[in-house]
Amino acid sequence: MRGRRWRRVASQVGRSITVWAVSTVTMLVLAGILPDFQLQSADGDSATRIAITAALGAGAFGLLSALVWPLLVRLLLLVPALVLGTLVFFLNGSLLIIALRLVPSGDSEAAPETAVIVAAVMSAVASGTGAALAVRDDDAYRRRLYRLADRRRRALPPGPSSPGTVFLQLDGVGHDVLLDAVGKDLMPTVARWLGKSNGNGTGTGDGIGHGIGDGTGGSARPTHRLTPWRTDWSSQTGASQLGILHGSNHDVPAFRWYEKAGREVMVCNRPTSAAELQRRAIDRTGDGGLLTADGASRGNLFSGGADEQALVLSIATKRRPRENRSRAGYFAYFSDPANAVRTALSFIAEVGREIGQSTRARARKARPRVSRGGLYPFVRAFATVVERDVVVAAVMGDMLAGRTSVYADLVAYDEVAHHSGPFSHDAEKVLERLDRALALIENVAEHAPRPYRIVVLSDHGQSPGETFRARYGLGLGDLVRAGCGLPVPRKAQRTHSGAEARAAVRAALRIPVEEGGERHRPSRRSSEPIVLASGNLGLVSFPDVPHRMTKEEIDARHPALLTTLANHPGVGFLLVRSERHGGVVLGAYGAEIPVDRLDDDPGPLEVFGPGAADAVRRTHSFPNAADIMVNSAYDPADGEVLAFEEQIGSHGGLGGAQGKAFLLSPLAFSAPADDGEEVVGAEHVHRVLRRWLRESDGPQVPVTRREDQRAA
Repeated sequence: MRGRRWRRVASQVGRSITVWAVSTVTMLVLAGILPDFQLQSADGDSATRIAITAALGAGAFGLLSALVWPLLVRLLLLVPALVLGTLVFFLNGSLLIIALRLVPSGDSEAAPETAVIVAAVMSAVASGTGAALAVRDDDAYRRRLYRLADRRRRALPPGPSSPGTVFLQLDGVGHDVLLDAVGKDLMPTVARWLGKSNGNGTGTGDGIGHGIGDGTGGSARPTHRLTPWRTDWSSQTGASQLGILHGSNHDVPAFRWYEKAGREVMVCNRPTSAAELQRRAIDRTGDGGLLTADGASRGNLFSGGADEQALVLSIATKRRPRENRSRAGYFAYFSDPANAVRTALSFIAEVGREIGQSTRARARKARPRVSRGGLYPFVRAFATVVERDVVVAAVMGDMLAGRTSVYADLVAYDEVAHHSGPFSHDAEKVLERLDRALALIENVAEHAPRPYRIVVLSDHGQSPGETFRARYGLGLGDLVRAGCGLPVPRKAQRTHSGAEARAAVRAALRIPVEEGGERHRPSRRSSEPIVLASGNLGLVSFPDVPHRMTKEEIDARHPALLTTLANHPGVGFLLVRSERHGGVVLGAYGAEIPVDRLDDDPGPLEVFGPGAADAVRRTHSFPNAADIMVNSAYDPADGEVLAFEEQIGSHGGLGGAQGKAFLLSPLAFSAPADDGEEVVGAEHVHRVLRRWLRESDGPQVPVTRREDQRAA
């Protein structure tokens, strides 16, 4: 045992010396290239003296980075995360200047702007060298992964022998998109899990549905099964993740909606709304959520009842202990200067990549296309680089700390697909990087103090198509105003995308989530309708009427409104309350089907496929369903919908791939559903995940008798 400890110490010392030597050489090279960076006096020094000066400077810089950097980041924890990212370079440069001043010769100096460059290069080189040396050393690799995560967790005792479970949500990645990516060899890790990889991305093991791949043709034996699940009508992260983590998404009719009782617009990615929705779900189910026992929630809209939370939107406005604030995950990651520099450089590269891709799309006059200017390149870079790196590091730390259950959301694909399209080259590149993140997490599981089972799932898919405004020259709000006989502005205000990444950026910057043109608390005296968009789902509410209006009341006030909407070629169907039938679905050419007869006569719902009638009936039962629920038209031939938001890859309503998510689960778990049955709705997914945790002797979340019968 003692010999092994000494070998470990000797190995660590050897790596440190190697990194120091490489840093010294890097500093010498930079001194020769950069005119404002020198390691010798004006009269000149010998080569030996210059080398000693570089060695001492590199050593001082490395020591300061190791000792001072974590303290600086802790002091700056109150600074918004993106502001901290811009300070990374300047703080690193300042440490280099201090290190040069500590060198005994006193002849070394660097201009401030040059110091920033030198420090960034040296940190990146040192990080790369250390990582390369640690590849074949399990202990070193484990120690480095600990530095990426919350260092407070290292002191915990060894974990139990029972398996832990990691749930990784790939936001917006539909079932068919995942299969397509596997077929194109974009996601070799997923392909290997499904038994579809034989070294060149092909294979014959099925691994799909409830079957087990045969592993023939050189393909590996599968370790996971892929199962599709059907979302609710509101096919978006707010409804899906609330149902998955807390077991109830009752009365969440869309991504944003107007509540007449409180005269407030609820938005799923507004921290105050997320906190209220989480509270309501807990009150309805009677338990804290999926992660209540030794769980961790990372990068989510909701906590799931976890003790450990980071980058969770529902706690972004609460005063909590510093180590458990929403943005605490940033400190755990940026406390390593090499991580900070690498992520900052990747952030800049991603901004440049987005600008280049959008410029090429404009030059080709690609259609469909939406605006990708303004702050969007930075929002995309945050989602695809910063959020991904921080969340993945937090998950690795949770695994190395032996946590029983972890749920994390990676929003990168969803954000890019909204603006570039779900099957675009841009989105495919994001899928490749997400697959590498899965491989890294799988690697970490080998070094964790307990075995882990990795479940990958999505909350919804995305459906392609141009926007409603691009197709018809007016937005849904304009159409509603015209149907009401109200004046339509010549230049109507656009409805901006409400993607999760934008809310995460706002939370990091402490900016309230208030979207353009959206009134947070509309006046009840106003008779003008409030029109809100959630992908290709629109909601029309009249704030001056305290109850949900009926079709008869709407016709009496605005005789042309429902007819105008139902007969528009860009509208698939409407849902309204009816005094006579309770609720009716309206379509073109006077179609009017009571909701309790949709199974026999689906009418305009037929094109939307199986399950549409059940989804519509469920939403009709919600107290906060809008006066008029509007679903855009859907073309089953090409799977396209028309988004009421500025998105060419959208989700939120019925139609196409947006409603077909996936569960990628280890074969060690029972099948999500029996043969011939479907997993329908986020609440059903919650019951499946609870069952899997029980099968692993994981968190014993309270289960009601009715839910036990459903899961049986």
